[in-house]
Amino acid sequence: MRSRIFAVLAIAILAGGGLAYGTYNFIQNQPAATVSAPTQPVVVASADLQLGTELKKEDLQVVAFPAGKTPEGTFSKVSDVIGRGLIVAVVKNEPLLAAKLASKEAGSGLPPVIPEGMRAVSVRVNEVVGVAGYVLPGNRVDVVATASPTDAHTDITSRVILSNVQVLTAGTRMEQDQEKGKPMQVTVVTLLVNPEQSERLALASTEGKIQLALRNPMDKGAPATPGIRTAGLMGAVAGRPQQMASARPRAKSNEPVTQTAPAAAPLPTVEMIRGDKRASEVIR
Repeated sequence: MRSRIFAVLAIAILAGGGLAYGTYNFIQNQPAATVSAPTQPVVVASADLQLGTELKKEDLQVVAFPAGKTPEGTFSKVSDVIGRGLIVAVVKNEPLLAAKLASKEAGSGLPPVIPEGMRAVSVRVNEVVGVAGYVLPGNRVDVVATASPTDAHTDITSRVILSNVQVLTAGTRMEQDQEKGKPMQVTVVTLLVNPEQSERLALASTEGKIQLALRNPMDKGAPATPGIRTAGLMGAVAGRPQQMASARPRAKSNEPVTQTAPAAAPLPTVEMIRGDKRASEVIR
């Protein structure tokens, strides 16, 4: 009896295993169903590219995007963008849009980046002036100038002359040392300004010293500042230029001057108390 039960159990296990194995093989041999969605080619950057870069073939690649899901202004052929310059920086695998490229006639480099009516002015800075290297392209800065309107040391004034200025480029270049005649590395920051601001910046950088103050990009304010002089640092009243009143003689008038006599000072009085009565006596 027991042997029959074991025999039936063994037959059931073998039959179940064979059925499961056959089902597995059948599913594996079935061709996979593929769903093909329509796509379209889009030109993207093959690496991180900086502002002003002239696009070359090795900087670009074509990837397939779902049809109808591509951003407006994309390109489908690499030949359509080769030789054009970037007016904004792009990252790897970012689609290249027409709004991010200069026109074919504009070329590459910095000139296509400058908007109409604006100018790009470069100034030399050091690690302190350049906010320890934190001034990068795209940042916003204030320009603080320190100069003296006269030859007097006490008239040296520091004041914000430009506010909320965009940084176009920031980097280093090689220049020749005027004294030793050897090449030296200097840091140069290029700012985007209008023609009037370019005059103020050029004068401040040649006649005095300039300092860059890094701004929060979300801060759009430009408060007017009176400036500060050396005396103002020590708490003197005459430290601020707007508090320096010029001594001008009063204009003479033909009208007669009427002199008023000063008011007489009141005489001293003494209050005297006699019982419930009070009296005031004037001392002459």
